[in-house]
Formats: sequence, C-alpha cells, structure tokens
Amino acid sequence: MLMDSTTYNETRPALNDVRAALARISPFVRRTPVLVSPELDEQTGVTVSFKCENLQYVGAFKARGACNAIYALDKATAYRGVVTHSSGNHAAAVARAARLRDIPVTVVMPDNARPNKIAAVRRFGVEPVLCAPTAAAREAATMDIVAHTNATVVHPYDDPLTIAGQGTVALELTQQAEPLDAILVPVGGGGLLAGTLIVIKSLWPQTKVIAAEPARADDAYRSWKAGRVQDVLHTDTCADGLRTPLGQHTFPIIRSLVDDILLVSEEAIVRATRQLLEQARLVVEPSAAVPWAALTDHVSRFRGKRVGIILSGGNLDFDHLPWS
Repeated sequence: MLMDSTTYNETRPALNDVRAALARISPFVRRTPVLVSPELDEQTGVTVSFKCENLQYVGAFKARGACNAIYALDKATAYRGVVTHSSGNHAAAVARAARLRDIPVTVVMPDNARPNKIAAVRRFGVEPVLCAPTAAAREAATMDIVAHTNATVVHPYDDPLTIAGQGTVALELTQQAEPLDAILVPVGGGGLLAGTLIVIKSLWPQTKVIAAEPARADDAYRSWKAGRVQDVLHTDTCADGLRTPLGQHTFPIIRSLVDDILLVSEEAIVRATRQLLEQARLVVEPSAAVPWAALTDHVSRFRGKRVGIILSGGNLDFDHLPWS
C-alpha cells in the first residue's frame, strides 16, 4: 500500500540522541576501525576510508541499534521481554543484547533466511520463530507474540532508538577521520542511512551523504523520487539485508536530507564483494558491498575526492558465495 509522506510521524532523533546512544552502548559494542586500501585508492583515483562494521559484534552495525533500544528500556519493561523480526543481522543483534541484559527474547525470521544468519541467532541460545517470507507475515507473527507475552518490539530499523543507535557508526567516523567529501551508505529499511544523515548533516554539513541500493530492490530510490513510500516490488537480490521497505520514521529523514541514491546491478554487487575480499582483505556480505559497487560504477563522480564507505556487515555465507 502506498502512503503519502504527509501521513508519517515526523518524530526523529537528533544529534544529542545519537550522542546519548553512544554513551549508553559503548560498554557493549566495538569501536570499529577505519581502514584504507592503497591498492584500491590507486585503481580508482579515490581516497577511500572504510568504516568497518563488518568487524562489529554479531558481524554487523545492527549490534548498535539493538543495544540502544534494549538498554534504554526501564527495568520493569525490559523484564517482560523483547521481540523482533528480521531476516538476519538484526535478529542476532537483538538475541545478543537481550542475553547481555538477561531478559527474555523472541526472534521472528522468514523461513527463507540464509542458514548462516539463522545459525547466528541460535548461537545466542534463541530458537527463531519462522514465518512466511513477507513483511506482512513477519509483522503478524510479531504482534501475535506481543499479544501473548506483552513483550516490547525492537524494530529492526523503524524506531527512533534504533535509528539513534545506528547513527553512532557515523558519530564514531567523525571522531576518527577529517571531514570527507562524501559518504556512501547502503539502504534497506533506512535505519543506518537515517542515523548517518542526522550525524553528518549536523557535524559535516558540506559532506554529501549518498545512499546505495540494489537495482533489484529499488524501493528507496523510487520512494525518494515519488515523495512517498513505494511498495517493494522485487526482492531477488543477493544483498539480502537490503530487501526491506522504508519506514514511517526513516523515510522523512531520508527524504529531506539524502543527497542522492545510486542503484547498482547484481553483477556489480558480486564484483564488489569479491574485490573487497581479494584486494582489501575485507570480508563483507553482499549488502555491505553495495556502496563500493556504487563508487566503482560511478567512479568518475568521485575521482580525486575523499570518500567514506560504511561496510555494514561481514556475515558472508561461505557455503553459498555469490560468485560460485
């Protein structure tokens, strides 16, 4: 269903909320490094700084939003438990954060989730509840659990606390690097992109923030162009973490602040994933390689500039490599 942007809740986190999130979650997340690759810089003519959330706990930036949302709960609410739905990295992040706080947790996952991501949830002692691979089925299963347990929903992206937590990636980056000409960010549900926009447009207002999205899951691009959220028409992309629709909290932030959204082909995503592994020694999953694919596909636009790339996750399924 299409929803006009004017119907959205414009409540959004601010820079101070991201700063508070970083203070809250610092004991539970890793301050990930910013790495460079002289070889890739020479090939592209771009000076690239990789913010390596592939080295984060649970192998993805999702650890940040999950910890912020769960540790912001008061004790009585937290002890009633939490529930979430996710195709992968957020599921493991919530399972881990709930285990750290020692509260009950239920995780809903689509039955077509990648095996390595289901296994990641099980490693935290949580058996996921599987459902049909649609947004409606995930939401329905989650709401059924809430009705029976009174648990708090920890949304994978569409919640101010989650967005603020994801924004700590960019806040750290501003502490680790000089102002950049541009930052490339993958976009699925938009939590990471929205959090990045809040931080960068506050602290580095001259820096362009550019989203990168698979052409086979182009709802963010179409939504941005149309001024209202568009339906997800296709999900047949190897970048499985970017198949989700934008939300009522993320879309207004993206609509008003993002500088551009670049679409990339499946071939470019596979090539980028392999190039980062082989030449930069960076293990990233296809979703995380999408910004690098966008840079290499549009290299003339960035040549001679200083560009940051957020590598959102490193949970590459070695049993099902995208080029095999």
